[in-house]
Amino acid sequence: MDPHQHLNKTAESESSEKKKTRRCNGFKMFLAALSFSYIARALGGIIMKMSITQIERRFDISSSLAGLIDGSFEIGNLLVIVFVSYFGSKLHRPKLIGIGCLLMGTGSILTALPHFFMGYYRYSKETHINPSENSTSSLSTCLINQTLSFNRTSPEIVEKGCVKESGSHMWMYVFMGNMLRGIGESPIAPLGISYIDDFAKEGHSSLYVGGLNAIGMIGPVIGFILGSLFAKMYVDIGYVDLSTIRITPKDSRWVGAWWLGFLVSGLFSITSSIPFFFLPQNPNKPQKERKVSLSLHVLKTNDERSQTANLTNQGKKVTKNVTGFFQSLKSLLTNALYVIFVLLTLLQISSFIGSFTYVFKYMEQQYGQSASQANFLLGVITIPTIATGMFLGGYIIKKFKLSLVGIAKFSFLTSIISFLIQLIYFPLICESKSVAGLTLTYDGNNSVASHVDVPLSYCNSECNCDESQWEPICGNNGITYLSPCLAGCKSLSGIKKSTVFYNCSCVEVTDLQNRIYSAHLGECPRDDACTRKFYIYVAIQVINSLFSATGGTVCILLIVKIVQPELKALAMGFHSMVIRTLGGILAPIYYGALIDKTCMKWSTNSCGVRGACRIYNSVFFGRVYLGLSMALRFSAFVLYIVFIFVMKKKFQGKDTKASDNERKVVDEANLEFLNNGEHFVPSAGADSKTCNLDMQDNAAAN
Repeated sequence: MDPHQHLNKTAESESSEKKKTRRCNGFKMFLAALSFSYIARALGGIIMKMSITQIERRFDISSSLAGLIDGSFEIGNLLVIVFVSYFGSKLHRPKLIGIGCLLMGTGSILTALPHFFMGYYRYSKETHINPSENSTSSLSTCLINQTLSFNRTSPEIVEKGCVKESGSHMWMYVFMGNMLRGIGESPIAPLGISYIDDFAKEGHSSLYVGGLNAIGMIGPVIGFILGSLFAKMYVDIGYVDLSTIRITPKDSRWVGAWWLGFLVSGLFSITSSIPFFFLPQNPNKPQKERKVSLSLHVLKTNDERSQTANLTNQGKKVTKNVTGFFQSLKSLLTNALYVIFVLLTLLQISSFIGSFTYVFKYMEQQYGQSASQANFLLGVITIPTIATGMFLGGYIIKKFKLSLVGIAKFSFLTSIISFLIQLIYFPLICESKSVAGLTLTYDGNNSVASHVDVPLSYCNSECNCDESQWEPICGNNGITYLSPCLAGCKSLSGIKKSTVFYNCSCVEVTDLQNRIYSAHLGECPRDDACTRKFYIYVAIQVINSLFSATGGTVCILLIVKIVQPELKALAMGFHSMVIRTLGGILAPIYYGALIDKTCMKWSTNSCGVRGACRIYNSVFFGRVYLGLSMALRFSAFVLYIVFIFVMKKKFQGKDTKASDNERKVVDEANLEFLNNGEHFVPSAGADSKTCNLDMQDNAAAN
């Protein structure tokens, strides 16, 4: 052989190997970058769910309005998901994903931005305690009201203050930031999965997708840890002297450093966007691309000649596509099996989303746990349990090679078991706190039928107190009083958190054995019986999460089998739209509206306008929160029975064992469910086995 020919062949082989290495490296870099973006989107979703109660208190808004803010993510996602899914594959997908991560990070930072413009958080707008250090003030009857000075200003100044009330409308920036985060999140999974499907080796795409979703689980873990840490920090940390703050994390007015979580997740999302702008549109660049370019050049003249004919044909094609779309949609909506399936999953996921949105508030109000403790427990206990349940469910489906009807029955069975377990939550509801003026008369001797307009008692009727004031103190008789004035206290000593009130006439009446009649700042803690109920609640939560997760998310497999093959993509897209619109957006709103009905004491701003709730009726709250979830799920079970009956009748004699590819789809669905930060719901009263489909799943199925 000619030495020159040998050298040329060697050079060609080396060049070919370099190209393969370059292609491989480009694809691997894309996978690495996409992994970080999956972590970022899950982190942002968990941070929002964990911060919703803090946001409610900081902006002094109701739970229903906080639910609307939470649902703004779905609003943003719905605005662009169709366009992203359709046009994204025709453009530079890595750059579009990078832009999405950039928008997602910008949205998170915009959410945190109001903190820097709202001024300091005033946890007590009505009162300011300023006792001199290490001194005891002996005052005449209820002159404590002079020390707890009210903002008694002229009507003109109050009116101006209303306009400038800190945070009066700043929540709209949180709303827009969360919506922008939803817009940014939309291209990540659809374009990322389609990119993997196009350029991964044959048969490797499902492995890569499963790995991505597994890595994405890091996001919720980090989110729960950070959320627990930031919830311990005071909202204005770094700006105020923390030694002057007299409330603790267990106080109903406490607001943690919620904004730090959004800054961290925002910066992480922006950082994860950088690699995408340096990745190629096509990592392979095959030779056929050059041949196509040459062919286009040769045929350019012919194309120009037939341009008019092409325009006419395109117009006819568009008309045909529009007509075909409505015909396909009609075919879906006249498919009884599909309609039943959409309705039952809507009910399940509505229970799922609504419960998780307020589970942190539930644990705080029901068991007296701080936001930090609630965040930590949910993250540490339920994430591993649900992950285990998901993979256990997939193993059972593969092991016993369940048919499609069998999978539906298995899912229904685990859901029923979970439902029965959740009934145990009702006996674990704690009694409402003993609060003078809300659940008891002010003298603490008798209970009241209603918390509205409880009359003053002889122990505080001459104190001239402001009944709208919320500065709770705990008497040494175990009863919480709305304020030192309403407790009839006459003297105080100590500073800030250690302030103690003495000679409280309302405390004296109910505690004849104790002659001190004192009280200290803050609500009285829950009793030992309620604390024991909390530990049982956590244990039941673990068992329930395992059983409910074992059923897996089999929605993709069920949807693709109950509709015509050519309608699969439209079926999943329409299902996703219904779930996001009626579940993701509406569920937090009506859950919040019903929870607001259980409030016993509202805060008021300087204008006298109702703000956030300070204390709830624990029994009523528990029944509403758990009862609504159970009602939604029970309705879904009725439809599930009808669905299985109709499905069994339709596939009688036709139903085959689920193929390996179909079971692989189920595994990917389980992993996608675990990774979805917005709907990851390890909550009480929620079925964590529900079908959490979105456009990302649509792209994966295609």
